[in-house]
Amino acid sequence: MTSSPGRIFLSRIVGQDVFDPAGDQVGKLRDVVVALRGPRRPRVVGLVVEVLGRRRVFLPIGRVTSLDSGQVITTGVLNMRRFEKRSTETLAIHELLDRTVTLPDARTGTVYDLAMEQDTRRDWYLGSVAVQESGKRFGRRGATHVVQWDEVTGLVGQEPGQGATHLLATMDEMRPADLANALLDLPTKRRAEIVGELVDERLADVLEELPDSVQVEVLGVLDPERAADVLEEMDPDDAADLLGELPPATSEQLLALMKPEDAEDVRRLLTYEDRTAGGMMTTEPVILPPDATIAEALARLREPELGPALASMVYVCRPPLETPTGRFLGIVHFQALLREPPSTLVGGLADNDIDWPRPDASLEHVANLLASYDMLALPVVDETSHLLGVVTIDDVLDHLLPEGWRERDSDRAASDAAQGVGLRG
Repeated sequence: MTSSPGRIFLSRIVGQDVFDPAGDQVGKLRDVVVALRGPRRPRVVGLVVEVLGRRRVFLPIGRVTSLDSGQVITTGVLNMRRFEKRSTETLAIHELLDRTVTLPDARTGTVYDLAMEQDTRRDWYLGSVAVQESGKRFGRRGATHVVQWDEVTGLVGQEPGQGATHLLATMDEMRPADLANALLDLPTKRRAEIVGELVDERLADVLEELPDSVQVEVLGVLDPERAADVLEEMDPDDAADLLGELPPATSEQLLALMKPEDAEDVRRLLTYEDRTAGGMMTTEPVILPPDATIAEALARLREPELGPALASMVYVCRPPLETPTGRFLGIVHFQALLREPPSTLVGGLADNDIDWPRPDASLEHVANLLASYDMLALPVVDETSHLLGVVTIDDVLDHLLPEGWRERDSDRAASDAAQGVGLRG
């Protein structure tokens, strides 16, 4: 979709960087706020900008000096209060994309883009609607049309089963934490529609970034079979935490629907007390036998799904190599792997000179060990030296920081990034 002078399609600017007059980036454009007025074209009142700390704030359209494709420039004055949509406002990207509308010739279609246009008074409106026809023949997509706002019906009011295909296309490159943040700003109905179209692996990553209450809400809109599939895609410790928030009967139903090997790990984690090493650990670290080479170890650590903490070391054990493993022989730090020839065996590098925590070790004890030995992760072993799992530093911090720390930290980061303060209007 090509923009033209005086007309800017939203797909071209959503996700673009927002700059102040000095050329410093202040955030990213995440949505366009409009005031719907029935069949008349809606006035653009402002932009939703995501600033440092994933906080979303409102930028009045009058404070935007340039909207050229590829960059958005502001006057530099931002109100750092968290954006809250008013009842008279609509989020063009999140709420209007994928709506079913009727074209002038009575054919129906789906909105896949919208265009902003500026009038002679330099006010911005949504003037054009890009629609893809619903009808398909011989497996082909329906024809596409760009029509004026007042030439279609169905853009105003509730739609029972709105899709999310085109909206998710605009979110394809967003990190799970950013997508989770976007979901928090949406009505429950729209959130459920988006969740319904996310693939299981992507939804699992997003769920891990949501507050407990929203996790429970999201899982509740899925049928039990799909909910079990999503839980299988989550890290076992996160899945256990989520199931622990559910009624016991619901939790047991979902565990019964999961693959036995996945359910076994989660059930074991559910037996441990919260704020203990067992209650915080994950059961899927990188485990290798002593005769594995450094080349094999580095290949495993390069797997993209590994987070930084789990990729910081490998755990050397006798078979079996799934937790609980055979005898735990020690850890090998990533840096140690880089210092030796690729053919070197990891068993000769394993360090095992620390009294590793048991699953009942307290949160404070685990945190003390991580700090004392400058480690990003810590093995958890039983009394017979079998590896049960690994506690990572991010899980420890989640338990040490006060409840709601993410939101407060975002508030502080946003204040630090503020170029000025103004009232929304």
